[in-house]
Amino acid sequence: MAKLGIMVRGTDYLDYVINTAKAAHKKGIEVQIFFTGKGVLLTQEERFKELVDCAKLYVCDVSFRAYGLEGKEVSGVGFKQFVTQARNAEMIEECDRYLVF
Repeated sequence: MAKLGIMVRGTDYLDYVINTAKAAHKKGIEVQIFFTGKGVLLTQEERFKELVDCAKLYVCDVSFRAYGLEGKEVSGVGFKQFVTQARNAEMIEECDRYLVF
């Protein structure tokens, strides 16, 4: 199965991330998304939950804490999905294509 990795490092492109993930998932492509830097702020947006059914979601734990979000819930993201940059590196290696937003 083809795999698409997406790193989200900013807050400007949530619509693009959602639309890209949904389109890829619809075509049978496995989608993994890593939120880091300011991108972790998107985890608190209402539309974030649209990604739950079409992608595996990972959140940089260091960024999440740095932006004062520690203790806040994130739809569809469990404890084990709060990860380090090592997960991002693994995604680059595993995925056929990798996008940065």
